[in-house]
Order: sequence, then C-alpha cells, then structure tokens
Amino acid sequence: MNVVHNLDCLPAMREMADNQFDLAIVDPPYQIADNPSRHGGTSAGKLKNRVLNRAAKKFKAWDNKPTDEYFDELFRVSKNQIICGGNYFNLPISRGFVVWDKKQPFPNFSRCEYLWLSFQVPSKIFEFDNRTGGKIHPTQKPIELYKWLLNTYAKEGNTILDTHVGSGSSRIACWEMGYDFTGFEIDKDYWLAQENRFKTVTDQGRIF
Repeated sequence: MNVVHNLDCLPAMREMADNQFDLAIVDPPYQIADNPSRHGGTSAGKLKNRVLNRAAKKFKAWDNKPTDEYFDELFRVSKNQIICGGNYFNLPISRGFVVWDKKQPFPNFSRCEYLWLSFQVPSKIFEFDNRTGGKIHPTQKPIELYKWLLNTYAKEGNTILDTHVGSGSSRIACWEMGYDFTGFEIDKDYWLAQENRFKTVTDQGRIF
C-alpha cells in the first residue's frame, strides 16, 4: 500500500488505533512565515530571502506549528518516530538523533538539519548535498535522506506514516524500498504536485 490523503492529519490520527504504524517519519511545519531567513547582504542571500518570504506568504495556511495534541497522537499511533527539525519542537530528551550535513559551502545558508529520533541509539551524521534543482516544496527533502533513514532504522515489513508529505520524497523512498506507506498532505496544490511526481517515478519504474 502506498497512498497520500489530501486531508488534515490530526483528525485522521484521532481515528487510528494505538501503534497502528511501526515508524513515523515526519517533517512538521515550524512557521517559516514567522521565521524569515536572514542571509546578510549577499546577493544569493537576498534572493533566498525573497523566495522564502513569497513562499511563506503564499502558503501560510499550511505553515502552522503543530499543537501538543498532534505530538500526543503521533506518539500514540506509531511505535517509533523520526522528526525532522526536532529542534523547533518541545520533544523528550533522546540519545538518538541524526545531523544531516547538507554539504553547503555558503556561510549564510543553513549547513545542517537536526532530526530527532525515538530510538535510543548512538547519534549519526548523514552527508548529502542538498543543492539540487527541481524542488516543488520550500522545505523539500531528498529521496536519498529517506532511503538512508529507512535503511538505518526501519525493519522489513514495517508500516510507515508521514503526516506532512509535502513534495512526496518519503513516499517515493518507501515505494522504491517496498514499505507500506500512508501519508497526509493538507495543501491541495502540493498534494497534486506530489501525486504527479509519484506517478512519474512509478511509471518509469514500470518501464525498466
């Protein structure tokens, strides 16, 4: 199974059973509209500021920081969790975390991202250059990141939940690696964009 619902994830989770999913890999919004990027006086920095601020203004409807109830439900319906941008949220202390080194050479751009883990395991570093084109979402993550997370923390037969699918990278990674996947994306435009992206990838997979 591999499906993404164009719905608000919170009401849906209220109807789910305890521990319905083995692993949740989520990237909740953290109100980018209220945290504009500041990149000094560089031309690249000013350009990124304009892009991020336009995106924040246009998509402010989905850019709401999750409530405590969201995390309560997330922890109830999934046995383990990986939460991107965990430093933005009030999460329990955990020994396990991942630092994604984006191989970003410019000092005015974020060079890494913190991922909180429910797994009490040694921390790890994932290195992958994020300077890729063709993004369809302002916080888009690479498929390679999700594949690495699945290889490192998921087990064969696990069911995966993503409450904020965005560009669909998590969905594609699960499809390519054979994991059952259920996702939610509240924004209709992004839902359609990731559906088209997923169809393109899966159609190519059927050719070869």
